[in-house]
Amino acid sequence: MSATYDNAMRRQVMSLPELMDAQYADLEPKTRNILSFQEIYSCQRIILTGCGDSYAATMAMKPMFEILTGIKVDLIPALELCRYTPEKLLTGNAFSPLVIVVSNSGGAARLSEAVQRCNKYGAFTMAITGKPESPVGMQAKRVLQLEIPRFESAPGTRSYLVCLMALELLAIRMGEVRGRYPMDQASVYRHEVRDQGKALADMMPQIDASVLEIAEAWKDLPAFDYVGAGFDYATAWFGHAKMMEATGRYSMHINSEEWFHLNCFLKNVDQVGTVVVANTTNPGLSRTKEMIKAAAGMGRKLMIITDGTKEDFGVDAYYVRVPKPGTPYSMPLTQFVPVCLLA
Repeated sequence: MSATYDNAMRRQVMSLPELMDAQYADLEPKTRNILSFQEIYSCQRIILTGCGDSYAATMAMKPMFEILTGIKVDLIPALELCRYTPEKLLTGNAFSPLVIVVSNSGGAARLSEAVQRCNKYGAFTMAITGKPESPVGMQAKRVLQLEIPRFESAPGTRSYLVCLMALELLAIRMGEVRGRYPMDQASVYRHEVRDQGKALADMMPQIDASVLEIAEAWKDLPAFDYVGAGFDYATAWFGHAKMMEATGRYSMHINSEEWFHLNCFLKNVDQVGTVVVANTTNPGLSRTKEMIKAAAGMGRKLMIITDGTKEDFGVDAYYVRVPKPGTPYSMPLTQFVPVCLLA
């Protein structure tokens, strides 16, 4: 990598493997002890919320919570939760619904308002935050504290990873306590979280080189289209956010089905970089493949982030391979790396 193309955001990306290892050691015991057996057993519904990157993290981990815990999960934007969600949906027993509010800074006004409103109607509120002394942290009934080492400022990359890890490890613990799988399987899930750091470190040089080639080819494009489905959609959402935050260029996110109903009508496709997140074990992969084929037929500039290869998709495009965990809903832990490097 030429020093010409190095910057604070790339250095944040390069620090992720080491950060994953350190944060696993910090978060694994915290997530096992943050909730009691009674609190986990009593939970009948979960609400996830956040703003910006934190909202993307909750979006990415919603499937994980539902699959591992067997509990109904609602993903509700902060403004909707604090102003529009009916009070009956916030009222339950002493430990349900469990409202998990993610905010590294803990200072978002709408999230603070949401915690206060949920408390008012009896919901059990938990803040995942780096600042327990913040408005969100002080108002929540329980706080899972993030302790992310300071690093040079850049559009959020390290904090996003740590929020993903905290949510995934919490979901694993809740599913374990509720008897969804034995302790041995819970250990396998936890070790997948830990081991993705090493897998990412091994693949990082190739990811970095592949994305640099794309960035050099696309550096003058004014607009970007990010596409994903199911487990992959949050990474597409996060990618569009990073592109706007880092470069100020027009960006949009959409799922692979709705792309056929909306984004396929874009003109001047030679001026649009289309980034597709495509995990090969995603149940929606067939529709994503159809989207990729259609986009290629239109002459779209394509970047495909995948655990597979060109042979899985059969079209000419830029391919960026990312680690392949044992469970597809763990893909968000590392598949966001290329979108940060591109930005």
